[in-house]
Amino acid sequence: MIFRRARKTTIRTLACAFGLTAMTVGYSAAEEGDPTKGEKVFKSCTACHKVGDGAKNGVGPVLNGIVGRPAGTFEGYKYGKGIKAANEQGLVWTEELLFEWLGNPRNFIRGYLDDKKAKVKMTFKLKNEQKRLDVIAYLKTISPEQ
Repeated sequence: MIFRRARKTTIRTLACAFGLTAMTVGYSAAEEGDPTKGEKVFKSCTACHKVGDGAKNGVGPVLNGIVGRPAGTFEGYKYGKGIKAANEQGLVWTEELLFEWLGNPRNFIRGYLDDKKAKVKMTFKLKNEQKRLDVIAYLKTISPEQ
């Protein structure tokens, strides 16, 4: 428990204070996802999220151009308090941070904010690491302009 808290605080500290990419257990930049497989996995996300030309916010925000975008900034979507607070602390969605987020959004935001009561709207967890890599690879193919 102490190690977990220290690791989460370290991730937030590194990401915020130094603008560094968070190093996370389970993610390696050398690992690549398959965007074709990711598109198939993403179908389970379409109940809440849309991508592509003409995509509109739904239960969740549009994910066009999510990699490299500051958290909580897609126009017209009403974000929850947790993501708004993370945005104020400078959270920008990198591949590594999305990998952590997709595994457990609530635990990610609580660790990032160092607030064990922080909440997020997204309750879905994509536990399979390869599927997370695949979804991220797919999302990287969707430009902000689409």
